[in-house]
Amino acid sequence: MPMLASLLPSNRQQIDIAFNMVRRTGKTRIGVLGLSFKAGTDDLRESPIVSLIESLIGKGYRLKIYDEEVSLAKLYGANRRYIEQTIPHISSLMTASIAEVFEVSDVVIVSKRGPQFQDAVKTHSGDHKVIDLVRLWPELNGSPSSYEGICW
Repeated sequence: MPMLASLLPSNRQQIDIAFNMVRRTGKTRIGVLGLSFKAGTDDLRESPIVSLIESLIGKGYRLKIYDEEVSLAKLYGANRRYIEQTIPHISSLMTASIAEVFEVSDVVIVSKRGPQFQDAVKTHSGDHKVIDLVRLWPELNGSPSSYEGICW
């Protein structure tokens, strides 16, 4: 039972660590690759990245977000109410492409795994700090130099 009681504080600590990684860059234009809590879903209600985005916006960071699996027009019910209450202007933050996220950002946060995100980070990471929350590369020997991860 002690392990179960520690899960929520541990999850919150991960969000705080990610926020501090962004803060330490000194940059304010932040891109986010991935919004839903896991690949294959558009459910945002359990997504820790939503909490991180909310914190970043609250501290004045400018964000752009890409997630091919999240179409705001298709969200409904509790999922739609949740995101509209948590990040009311979410539609103005969403972009149509990964390339657009890199174009307008100095720091890019990766919060979901996927080959499209790996390719984009390898292609565009030269002038961008990349903060990987999901470990895109199991072995770091293929990762760019401006790349750092959380808790690994």
